[in-house]
Amino acid sequence: MTTVIVDYESGNLHSAQKAFERMAQETGAGAVIVTSDPDVIRAATRIVLPGDGAFPACRRALYDHRGVFEAIEEAVITHARPFMGICIGMQMLATRGLEYEETAGFDWIRGTVEAIAPSDPALKVPHMGWNDLVIDNPHPIFDGISTGDHAYFVHSYQFRVEDAAHLLAHVDYAGAITAVVGRDTIVGTQFHPEKSQQTGLRMIANFLRWKP
Repeated sequence: MTTVIVDYESGNLHSAQKAFERMAQETGAGAVIVTSDPDVIRAATRIVLPGDGAFPACRRALYDHRGVFEAIEEAVITHARPFMGICIGMQMLATRGLEYEETAGFDWIRGTVEAIAPSDPALKVPHMGWNDLVIDNPHPIFDGISTGDHAYFVHSYQFRVEDAAHLLAHVDYAGAITAVVGRDTIVGTQFHPEKSQQTGLRMIANFLRWKP
């Protein structure tokens, strides 16, 4: 078994790698590899797509790595391998993003990534720091995780999901902000599980155990 963390130069992957390696060792999930090699990605048991920065820049960086997206798509859509998108890696699952310019997403989970606009003007953007999860739909990724458990967020844009069945969890920030999405063998977290202490580590372990 191999879990691949896709490296397309979208940020520092060290903390994510360490968190996944730790939980892979605890769960017996096999090796964790950070790579941009399409052949390794295509053959992976599980795929993790992180992302830091802006939606358009991450989207371009991913496509600039020749063959990487196609390998992800083949593994996830054709062969139904478990997939986790993190932060911008989750946002790119959407139909489109509106950060700086309209940018096409993967359209794996229909919806739009748009600016956060809290109804309380006293709340600052970006939405940064700890916030409590509200679970909307049950999923194996939440085994041992409950509404009220907290996670760590840093983002200015949010994923508005079209189908409520694909909204797995949200947080409140003077309005609902999508925290976790999912369908089929695909999940995505707006927060950083590798920075979310026990809640995040448990979610990583659940992903590594998940057999959809």
